[in-house]
Amino acid sequence: MPLGVSIAGLVICIVLSAFFSSTETALMSINRYRLRHLASRGHAAARLVEQLLARPDRLIGVMLLGNTLANVAAASIVTLLTLEYADEHWLALASGVLTLVLLLFCEVGPKTYGALHAERLALPAAYVYRPLLWLTWPVVWLINTITNALLRLVGVSAERVASHSLSADELRTVVAEAGALIPMKHQQMLVSILDLERIRVDDIMVPRGEVAGIDLRDDWERILEVLREAQHTRLPVYEGDLDHIVGILHMKRVARELARGALDREQLTAIAKQREPYYVPEGTTLQQQLVAFQEARRRHAYVVDEYGDVQGLVTIEDILEEIVGEFTSMPYALRRDIRAEEDGSYVVPGATTVRALNRALGWQLPTGGPKTLNGLIIEYLETIPEPGTALKLAGHPVEVLQIADNAVRTVRLWPRPTGD
Repeated sequence: MPLGVSIAGLVICIVLSAFFSSTETALMSINRYRLRHLASRGHAAARLVEQLLARPDRLIGVMLLGNTLANVAAASIVTLLTLEYADEHWLALASGVLTLVLLLFCEVGPKTYGALHAERLALPAAYVYRPLLWLTWPVVWLINTITNALLRLVGVSAERVASHSLSADELRTVVAEAGALIPMKHQQMLVSILDLERIRVDDIMVPRGEVAGIDLRDDWERILEVLREAQHTRLPVYEGDLDHIVGILHMKRVARELARGALDREQLTAIAKQREPYYVPEGTTLQQQLVAFQEARRRHAYVVDEYGDVQGLVTIEDILEEIVGEFTSMPYALRRDIRAEEDGSYVVPGATTVRALNRALGWQLPTGGPKTLNGLIIEYLETIPEPGTALKLAGHPVEVLQIADNAVRTVRLWPRPTGD
């Protein structure tokens, strides 16, 4: 064989080997979700790649067949050239040089390039592999049949292609790694949506003691005072306590009568009974509750424990704020309750929920246990503290200011000292 033809054949074999190696890595490492996105937009090459990757055993079969043939052909040409222009003593050196060339130019280099530029290589390569798959089908079928039979002996089925669905935790990682592709505010919203299946209604509810309402057993002047000072559009009307709610009062329905001074106790009760309270069990996830609110066409619900006792109030605004952050008038109320002092500390009601406090101040107080600051302090101390008691919660210095009705009413907190 002429020297020029042999060298040309060797170069072609090396180029083919590099092609198979690089495209193998590119096709196996291409982003499946971007590929699906391109295919859904009508990208022909992306659709072709999806079809090829639907049965990776067949695709790998044709890749390795081509790569093996190219490497074997290159070794044969080098052997023939060595024997024709030198002697057999040079075979070892020629094999070593060829191995180095194949390693650098047909394996490491091309595969590294394929991993770094998967899409650039994989999409055009699909037009090559489709006809190759048809041309080599009998050989590939035989190889795959034997290989799949051996794999079945160890419990592996090529027909059951691994799913590329992402779990919620994996989606969080994808969002976190999006970087500048997704604005930080949008990343936080996406992660918050995923967190809805973890957070429960009792994590964000307004505690029972903080729920404003009307007690029908109060004297009429007291009821009128509550109506005039009400800051909410809906108020529970109950007899004695929240465990005996008779109905929900919408302020728009009584505002006119209240302004005219024509409202009486019987009329108030009748209006409240037109809207029954909506109860949900504690432990319900925010994802479930959001759907429940939508189906029931309700905006707020009372959280009850296993005995049916009301534990607090949760609204659809509370759930939406978990996703998009504070967006209603609630932040102003929250800032009014959390009073910043000149020394850098904050005076906070003990009934403030830990999640609300973390969201308002950007802190990381533990949310896995008690839901309120009062509960967090009592759990930590394992007793009801005295005013002036000092402690540390998650590195934040805390001072108990007021105690009333066996509960912590007011607390002073400081940011975590630098270095803690």
